[in-house]
Amino acid sequence: MELRHLQHFVAVAEDQHFTRAAERLLVSQSGLSASIRALERELRAPLFVRTTRRVTLTEAGRALLVEAERILAQVRSAHEAVAAVQGVLRGTLALGTEQCIAGVHVAGLLAAFRRRHPDVEIRLRQAGSGALAEEVAAGRLDLAFAYRTQADTDQLRSVSLTGEPMTVLCHPSHRLAATGAVLVPDDLAGEVFVDFHPDWGPRRTTDAAFAATGLRRTVALEVNDVHSLLDLVDENLGIAVVPRHFRHKRPSLTALPVKGAVQAEYETVALLPPERATSPAARALVTLLAADGGAP
Repeated sequence: MELRHLQHFVAVAEDQHFTRAAERLLVSQSGLSASIRALERELRAPLFVRTTRRVTLTEAGRALLVEAERILAQVRSAHEAVAAVQGVLRGTLALGTEQCIAGVHVAGLLAAFRRRHPDVEIRLRQAGSGALAEEVAAGRLDLAFAYRTQADTDQLRSVSLTGEPMTVLCHPSHRLAATGAVLVPDDLAGEVFVDFHPDWGPRRTTDAAFAATGLRRTVALEVNDVHSLLDLVDENLGIAVVPRHFRHKRPSLTALPVKGAVQAEYETVALLPPERATSPAARALVTLLAADGGAP
């Protein structure tokens, strides 16, 4: 099995099209097709279902994709490690982050990293914590800043950044704002909630806390960005349970602490592959983060 065969396979899987993949790889379509056929013969299994419009992975193809991405990531890390030993950090830093993550000022950190390592290409992807964890484990990302969604595994380890309690945000005219009191679970019964997509860290934290109490809640307004959430709460269309630092982004809203069964701690972490598979660029970024103390 040759590396180029795996590279060709991953490209076709990503593009779901032989012609587009061939153009991106700068190879002929016939050569790309021959490479995939050679890989299928060696594995004795079809990897794609081919139609006139697109190609999709077979079950064998899906299984191979996970390993192929991990192998190619390790090969890239090996090249970058040799360059680092020679005194030059180069290659690519593929970073993922959830929005408004606590414990790290992502833009400032990347700017400082670029000043120190101008030969490293930075790629940034924003997504929910669950998806980010999967991409780091699969080798598609070098590291990610996210909410802790799971315990460490053989493919994924975490470095704690910070922890903070969740808080309720509501409009100043909302009935909860008038109490000025610490909230208990029954105070939130029957409320309409504004919240994020279920893959987001804050949503996962709140869902788990409410599920533990058996208390039902209605997420009527679901968004994928922090500013939209705050706008909806600011219009008194619902309340939100969010990490405490969100309250500083909209001082006009009333913030109320939570206690009792729905009290939850929001922990943010840097997600990394196993130590042996961590790229030199990812190591340099984590070192820089530790030196700068995270968020300003």
